Amino acid sequence: MAEALAMEQPAPAVRLTPRARRDFAVIVPAYNEAENIPELVRELRSTFERFGLEGEVVLVDDGSTDGTGALARREAAAWDRLRVVAHRRNFGKTEALLTGAEATQARWLVLFDADLQHSPDEIPRFLEKLEEGWDIVTGRKVGRYGKRTVSGIYNWLNRKLFGIPVSDLNSMKAFRREVLEEVHLRHDWHRFFVVLAFARGFTVTEIDIVLHPRRHGVPKYSGRGRIVVGLLDLISVAVFLFFARKPMLLFGLSGLVLAGLGVLVGLLTVVLRLQHAMPPFGFRPLLYLVILLETVGFLLFGFGFLAELIAQQHAELDAWRRRALRSGRAGGA
Repeated sequence: MAEALAMEQPAPAVRLTPRARRDFAVIVPAYNEAENIPELVRELRSTFERFGLEGEVVLVDDGSTDGTGALARREAAAWDRLRVVAHRRNFGKTEALLTGAEATQARWLVLFDADLQHSPDEIPRFLEKLEEGWDIVTGRKVGRYGKRTVSGIYNWLNRKLFGIPVSDLNSMKAFRREVLEEVHLRHDWHRFFVVLAFARGFTVTEIDIVLHPRRHGVPKYSGRGRIVVGLLDLISVAVFLFFARKPMLLFGLSGLVLAGLGVLVGLLTVVLRLQHAMPPFGFRPLLYLVILLETVGFLLFGFGFLAELIAQQHAELDAWRRRALRSGRAGGA
């Protein structure tokens, strides 16, 4: 029924240049989504035909155990726009995104979930927005969904911490290939892709997209445990963005503060000793506290110097990588 309604809806009016209709790839991470594969491929193909799209679809079988990959390959045999690549085991959505991007040379990439909670008809709208000059276009979910509270808190924290101009980070998105070439994602960091790209100076905007109920199965890239993992990753990303370029601000400053506290405690101990004012616990604990504060303080300050050397090497490597990318694009042109 849901499929029939989707097929009957009129196509939204979009204006795309011939290059935009051709030079893009839809990346579909799929983990144990065999029930959704036939409808997914059928609706993607319908969208491509109705909008005159000539790009490709890269479906990444992320180590499925329910025959998702085999079923997708059978569907791909009847549609030359669809390619299937596979992981030997389940790695996660971030790795699926990276594998899909490596499998295509398209200029624009669209990340689309296999559960069909978003309509494939949204794809031309994302491409149209990219043609306006934006580097990343994210979808702002409109509709009911079970994780609204958790997702709302997570998105609010990201807006407050990183100042990003979009309100929904965990949804359908489209972006230019060069964004993924400059933003290096670790495991499960697809959630922070927009944050990391925005910090690199890429432009970001969003459009409203309708969220439909899941037709078959249950969410695969979710779970209560991911809330804790997401929070820890959020802290990691914050530390990385705020202190990666100037680690001395974290290690050096905290080391100086601890060393300064050690000096103050030492002076207090000397004053008490001169005044013959014996603390109820004696002078030995104060002496141990001074030693601890000074030792940890100077160790942190030393870590700061080492971190600065690593940051300098990283900056030089990053500059070399950007020059290589520019040279490659110039050679390709």
